[in-house]
Amino acid sequence: MGVLPAWAGDRLLGTSGVSQIEGAAGGGLTPWAVIGGNGSSDQVGASAYATHIRTQGKFNLNIQGVAVGVKNRVEVSMARWSFKFSDTVPGKSAQMNVLGAKVRVLGDAVYDQDVWWPQVSVGFQHKHNEDFKLVPTLLGATRGSDTDWYVAATKVWLGAAWGRNVLGNLTLRATRANQFGILGFGGDLGNRHQLMPEASLAVLVRDDLAVGAEWRAKPDRLSAFKEENAWDAFVAWFPHRNLSLTAAWLELGNIADKPSQRSLYLSAQVGF
Repeated sequence: MGVLPAWAGDRLLGTSGVSQIEGAAGGGLTPWAVIGGNGSSDQVGASAYATHIRTQGKFNLNIQGVAVGVKNRVEVSMARWSFKFSDTVPGKSAQMNVLGAKVRVLGDAVYDQDVWWPQVSVGFQHKHNEDFKLVPTLLGATRGSDTDWYVAATKVWLGAAWGRNVLGNLTLRATRANQFGILGFGGDLGNRHQLMPEASLAVLVRDDLAVGAEWRAKPDRLSAFKEENAWDAFVAWFPHRNLSLTAAWLELGNIADKPSQRSLYLSAQVGF
């Protein structure tokens, strides 16, 4: 008779991060090396989330997704994006599906306190834009589906800031996505993957409350507009082991014909 998997609940609160916009465990903008769900090394964990972003230019993005983590080693995630183009293209929207996977290859972000090296994971996010032939093609994008590849390094320093836990993350992503893939991939300014850095820093001011900031570089592949990097400042609250709520001030830069787009970011996640 086979051994049934144990379902999660043994990991330190908040150290799995929240759900990143493309579905992976991490911050809102960038994937971390941590594995999704609350499962420890002999458990299976999972999470589901919903995120809403609406810029002051009335671009509207809704995301839903799920992630499954197996034995704190492997993560598989899926996300569904729905983006409305506001008055830039009245009545039009873009739907995008993201399938991701991540494998922890080195270290433990929390429990390896006696060594300097972080937890390191490698992963990919395959994106398919269902509406590529509308706005992305008109702007010069060359393809509607593509895969981002990344390596992430995450470290938690227990009690490092006046007794508070501190988390740092660096991610290096190979991508040619325009606006995360909403405007397709590649373009008239280049069609190769480009290495883009991403970073997160968070402080757990209480066991159930984290504050921090993130930054994500993006490639500039379309001459129709200049794409700019994104950053946010966030608060993540973990009122229960199985629930997290995140609010952030998000700066996205140029989107299509609208400069300096910014938004309140709201996300809710349930996990076990």
